[in-house]
Amino acid sequence: MGDWFTLEENMRRLFVIAYDISEPRRLQRVQQMLKGYSTGGQKSVYECFLTEAELRSVLRRLQELINMAEDRVHVFVLDGRTTPHTLGIAVKPWNPSYFYVG
Repeated sequence: MGDWFTLEENMRRLFVIAYDISEPRRLQRVQQMLKGYSTGGQKSVYECFLTEAELRSVLRRLQELINMAEDRVHVFVLDGRTTPHTLGIAVKPWNPSYFYVG
């Protein structure tokens, strides 16, 4: 998968996963799957703190769910220590001191 996401075994990194799915049934399946991993998001963009194993699982599952010829998925790695900037009526994200994964 490349060095761009190399993690220590249990370390989590912040990823933004954005998609454009052309068929409603596939769209719903992708949304449901990503909601299980996300800490926030809106419409077709989800913020996910993932370990390396979780990222591999998400990518594998996305490949099973989407139509490679019609749909698009983008995965961006972000530095979770940076301060987010918001515009308009947007509310700055709040991250709890811990996340429950289970």
